[in-house]
This record gives sequence, structure tokens and C-alpha cells, in this order.
Amino acid sequence: MIIGVPKEVKNRENRVAIVPGGVKMLVDAGHQVLVEKTAGLGAVIPDEKYLAAGATMIGSAAEIWGSADMIIKVKEPVAQEFPLMRKGQILYTYLHLAAAHELGHELVKRGVSSIAYETIQLANGSLPLLTPMSEVAGRMSVQVGAQCLQKHSGGKGLLLGGVPGVRRGRVTIVGGGVVGVHAAKMAIGLGARVTILDVNAARLAYLDDIFGNDIDTMMSNPENIADAVAESDLVVGAVLIAGAKAPRLVTREMVRTMEPGSAIVDVAIDQGGCIETIRPTTHDDPVFVDENVLHYGVTNIPGDVPKTSTYALTNVTLKYAMELANKGLERALRDSPALTLGLNTYQGKVTYSAVAEALGLPYERVSF
Repeated sequence: MIIGVPKEVKNRENRVAIVPGGVKMLVDAGHQVLVEKTAGLGAVIPDEKYLAAGATMIGSAAEIWGSADMIIKVKEPVAQEFPLMRKGQILYTYLHLAAAHELGHELVKRGVSSIAYETIQLANGSLPLLTPMSEVAGRMSVQVGAQCLQKHSGGKGLLLGGVPGVRRGRVTIVGGGVVGVHAAKMAIGLGARVTILDVNAARLAYLDDIFGNDIDTMMSNPENIADAVAESDLVVGAVLIAGAKAPRLVTREMVRTMEPGSAIVDVAIDQGGCIETIRPTTHDDPVFVDENVLHYGVTNIPGDVPKTSTYALTNVTLKYAMELANKGLERALRDSPALTLGLNTYQGKVTYSAVAEALGLPYERVSF
């Protein structure tokens, strides 16, 4: 199989879809890997390392898209890449189609077989390709939130950990999954007072066990969310429903009760966001103010720490890339229920129900 790795073009997306070690594994298995020149520089991986691993370095993204049977990316294609997609081509990347309607319709129109990292799901319900980036984004959410609270950023001028004689900052995390756990670790490490809300009582019990008295846990319902948000200096949105648009759990009225200069970081923004006042932003212009509260809505948070994120991502994506390359699409899907759940579009059909609902298109179940 010919596998293409184009350079990412999303705003300040410095990650690259595969590291040289992954290229070597694919090449050793008999595949040809085309890597766009300088694709790895943002993650401090020079072209020479790809060449040494057996990659063919290509000067243009168009040539890679035009030659490859499978495209491996980090982030979803943007408008300038739509014309490069081909019928029958495999696209293996993060897609978040529930919040990317134009892309979803383009994939259907162009007959692309798209496999979304974020919907590949194991029998135990875990999302193995989403987990490492959720870990990164969860930790960074508190890091960037703490920066937003600094006065020079327009925040209220609060130190999350406080100092003796002064109250600690209050952090509310809406969602107790992977993002929420890692946000809590960072917030606790900074010395903040942390509250986590979740709808799953068993999950709250688990969080209480692992964090003990370092956090408060609350059942996620409108009243509890409203009470927690009103007291918060920083709110982190960490809600995920696999493949589906995130529910808007924090309303504008709730945001209005926060003290001016407080901050919101919505990690769920890739799936539309779980906070009513949030909108997508970029690393170039990451923060806006609404209801006197700073909002951080960057849709590719881990792209700002590409050296960490690139290796963490390849650790989990390479396994399925090898399966797709070695077996071909249909056989790989037939052999792997987890990979089958990653299939979002196929031959002009939407094959993931939550995505079909979000796009307003019919859902068609396919079998191999």
C-alpha cells in the first residue's frame, strides 16, 4: 500500500501523523510511505530521520494526496484540502464530524473511506486513540486556564494555588473522564480547590477513591453545575459522547454568575463544546471575552506541545495503521470490531449513527 503523510495545515498544528520509527515498521512490512518535506519539523523531527527510516520525501501535499491509497493525518482536512481527497481513498485521522458539517458532506460526496481516531472503541468502551490526546489536553487546560487568570492576560489576577492566608483558586471540571482526570491532576498539583461533576455515580466513586480529599465530587445536574460554576475561578469543559455533538451543560446564565475575569477552557470544543458561550478559536487568537469571562476555545490544544503529542499519538495509531496497510480496508474492518467503530464514511455513506444524526444524513450500517 502507498501511505501518505502530508504536512498539517491547520492553524499552528505542529504535530505530524507518524514518527520515523512508525515509518520504518510500515516500510519493513513492504509498504511505501510518502512524507511531505518538513512535515516533522514542528515536532523537532528533521527530514533526514524520515529518509533514514525509508520514507520517500515529497515536495507537495497535492502529490501525496494524489498518489496515496491511505492518508494518515493528525487533524481533520480543512477547506484547501477538500479538492485533494479522492474516491476510495482511506483517510485515517481525527475527524470530529459532528461539529464539522462541511467536511462530513465533502467526505460523503467524494466517496472517501474515513476512519476517525476518536470513534475507534474497544469492547470495554474505552477510546484508545483519543486517550493520549485527552490526557495532554486535560493537563494543558489547567495550564492555559491558570495563564488566563493572570492580569496581563486580562484575567482577575488570581494565583490558583493561593498563598498562606489567601484562599486558593476554585476549579470546576465538568466531566470525569480522561480529560477530567488529567485536568484534576494538574489543578491539584497547582494547589487549587477542585470540584468534578459527572453523571455516572460509579465514576464519581472511582474519582473519590483515587483523589480522596483532594477533590469534591458532585452529580452532574443543572442545579449542581450552576452552583459550582458560580463559585469557580476556572471552569474546564471535559464532556464527551463518542462521535456525537457535546451537550451544552453550562448555560450563558451560569457563565453570567461567574466573577469578572474568571476563565473557561472547553476541551469539548472539537465536538461543538459543552459551554453555551464557547466558540472555536485558534492558537494565534486563542481567547475571547463573553459575559466578562475569558474563554479559551482552541480546537487543537495538543498541537502546542507537538514533541510530546506526536510521539504519544503514534504510540496508539500505528497499530491500526499497520492493520489497514497489511490487510486492506475491508479485511481490516472485518477482523477488528474496534476499527469498524472508527469508520465514519464509506462509499458515499455515513456509517456512524451519531455522526449521521449531527450531519442530517441517513445512517447506513455496513458489514464486511
